[in-house]
Amino acid sequence: MTTETLIWVAVVVVVVVALAAVAFLVLRHQRRGRLRERFGPEYDRTLAEQESRGAAEQELLAREERVAELDIRPLDPERRRTYAVRWTEVQERFVNAPGFAVTEADQLVTEVMAERGYPIGDFEQRVSDLSVGHGATLDHYRQAHEISGRAVTKRASTEELRQAMVHYRALFEELLGESPSDGRASRRDPAANRDDHDEGTSRRDSGGW
Repeated sequence: MTTETLIWVAVVVVVVVALAAVAFLVLRHQRRGRLRERFGPEYDRTLAEQESRGAAEQELLAREERVAELDIRPLDPERRRTYAVRWTEVQERFVNAPGFAVTEADQLVTEVMAERGYPIGDFEQRVSDLSVGHGATLDHYRQAHEISGRAVTKRASTEELRQAMVHYRALFEELLGESPSDGRASRRDPAANRDDHDEGTSRRDSGGW
């Protein structure tokens, strides 16, 4: 093999390696963008919890693989209507029994998760599974669950309980297949502001929030 041939072979090898490196970087960038888009705030949260970006992304990919093996299914229209009515009833009970209503809200969200096919045994596993399709509302769920735990021992204020209802509703609406909540309470939500003509009564009944 001549010197000129060796040079050309070396050039070809360098080009192939460079193209492979570029392809790898492009694929990694695309994967990173897809994971950011799919997991939303959960991407940054996982990144902060892991030792490296690579480890964080592997964790998120593992979540995707796990959820892909689950039988996650939408609710049929009749079940959606039933759950929507039950949620309204829970909200209405908030005025007179806020702690009890928050506990009911937690149970109702868990029940909807189970009917849609999510395993519900362990809270952290629930959060992990939900992150694949509901990453944008996970912080709502975490905060609501934390407040709900304190409500059991009566260590949550009425305002915190109100916030828990708003947080639970964000995930509940997504699980039902409705538009995600933007965090603002609807005007007829007893767990938030009432209609203008009810505002004074609501504030008195709920301790002034």
